[in-house]
Amino acid sequence: MTGDRIIALSGGVGGAKLVLGLSHVLSAENLMVVTNTADDFDHLGLRICPDTDTVIYTLSGLSDPQRGWGRVNETWKFMEALRAMGGPDWFNLGDGDLALHVMRTDRLNAGETLTDVMRQIAADLGIGPVVVPMCDQPVSTMVQTTDGPLAFQHYFVREQCAPTVTGFEFAGIDAALPNPVLMEALDDKPAAILIAPSNPYVSVDPILAVPGLRSALKQSKTPIIAVSPIIGGQAIKGPAAKMMAELGASVSTVEIARFYQGFVDGLIIDEIDRHLAAEVAAFGIEVRVAQTVMRSLDDRIALARLALSFADELRERDGQ
Repeated sequence: MTGDRIIALSGGVGGAKLVLGLSHVLSAENLMVVTNTADDFDHLGLRICPDTDTVIYTLSGLSDPQRGWGRVNETWKFMEALRAMGGPDWFNLGDGDLALHVMRTDRLNAGETLTDVMRQIAADLGIGPVVVPMCDQPVSTMVQTTDGPLAFQHYFVREQCAPTVTGFEFAGIDAALPNPVLMEALDDKPAAILIAPSNPYVSVDPILAVPGLRSALKQSKTPIIAVSPIIGGQAIKGPAAKMMAELGASVSTVEIARFYQGFVDGLIIDEIDRHLAAEVAAFGIEVRVAQTVMRSLDDRIALARLALSFADELRERDGQ
């Protein structure tokens, strides 16, 4: 018997947009969001969790719609003081944002798991859906470049994605364990697993690389549907397109299908890529064409509804 819960795998900004749409369509208890934690790092003695925090801020209504990251109505007194003392100012920490990092770091140092810390923070911010990190063990994405290996935030923020990418490594992944909250949800047979339009290499792949998690998701016997983050040969936000090109892959939704071949059952592609639907289907993946650029809340909700309807169709077809 399949339950009603939807499990969404998400990176940062793009993924959070779809997650927000889902939160307006589903009851809180029927939405679980699994966040990428391989972007997490320690900075100025604080544990920073960019993707998880983006999802948290988005669901709580605190995200900054202009920057696309951090808190709305943020102030920057801390950064001004840090800069005046010659401190590292390449990674911006707003005053309100800083409170979250301090609280999380203090509780982690006291022995709590990241799952427990984020559960309490989500509750304090009035978030209903369950938001869980992919694992509680530290994992770090290392970007291999022609300039040498770089920790992801150093590549992404400090170096502004300038170095040429040659590959990726997820340091610590061998010691990681799938989040037990997620594994329990998979045992209850969710209605669908959705992969939000996030960077496949550095947002989704780290989640799937947690030992045992990819197979557990596939063995759940529920439709797995991804939304392509590539639209018309471009990424809406972030370095996905640049990474694909530098790795010798075509910057196309067809390449996204190739990446997810054998894992996802369905792929949602944008209307502008309608002509590529047959090539995507050739990978053994069901295709739906839709407006996937989420400029407004209505766009987010519409895409969420379409993804859920797509999952229903696949589930009914397979008699689940």
